[in-house]
Amino acid sequence: SIQPRAPCSGVSLKKQIIMCASAFAAGTLPLTSTRSKRSTSTSTSTKSPPGRGKFATNEAWSEEWKALGFGARLPPPDSQMTNLLFVQTGFGVDQHGDRGRDGASKAAVRAVRNAIEFNSIPGMIEAVPGGRKEMLIHVKLGVPPKNEATPLEPMDIDLTHVAKVFPYGRLMPIQVVVGGLLFPTGRIVHELGDKDDVAICVAASVSIGYDSGERKTDQGEENEVPHKVYDTPHVQI
Repeated sequence: SIQPRAPCSGVSLKKQIIMCASAFAAGTLPLTSTRSKRSTSTSTSTKSPPGRGKFATNEAWSEEWKALGFGARLPPPDSQMTNLLFVQTGFGVDQHGDRGRDGASKAAVRAVRNAIEFNSIPGMIEAVPGGRKEMLIHVKLGVPPKNEATPLEPMDIDLTHVAKVFPYGRLMPIQVVVGGLLFPTGRIVHELGDKDDVAICVAASVSIGYDSGERKTDQGEENEVPHKVYDTPHVQI
């Protein structure tokens, strides 16, 4: 089925992100930010124990995770990452497949996993109020354009697959921008659905922090709350 047109389309990218965040938190916007030919689950269709919040996606990474109750959940409405604690980056490549059907989903999942799977952040238990279950997660994906005719429109991604990568935390709306890389591999494997030798590379940034609850009075017309930035002073040797 075709996903309904998002309520945040047709406006500037900056305002889209804010509007999508509000709709996502309210449970009125599916995780997928681009229209896809494949049917995907919405972010609010899975029930969770009282007081813990709804899962960000009703798809589990594995049966083991599902049995243990693992999975990122939705943040409270109007959440903002005012305190940024940890930033991880990664990239993922998909060399084969039907791009019209799969888009850049596989490469996006690999990029996010590459960003998080080599890190250990035990201090989050004490650094974030409420521990790791309450830490905010923000994902930004740089995805190649869909085609030359629409250079400002990224390839389709089923973001439910990206969301299920996280075992805990509060997943904020996933931001998708044009970026990444397309490159030739010199090989076509028809059995894998290849129509050309083009590979997809997606870049990912995964940020972790929390909402202190503080809101500035001079936020501007778009009501954005930037995270705290630390200025490293020059040290003379």
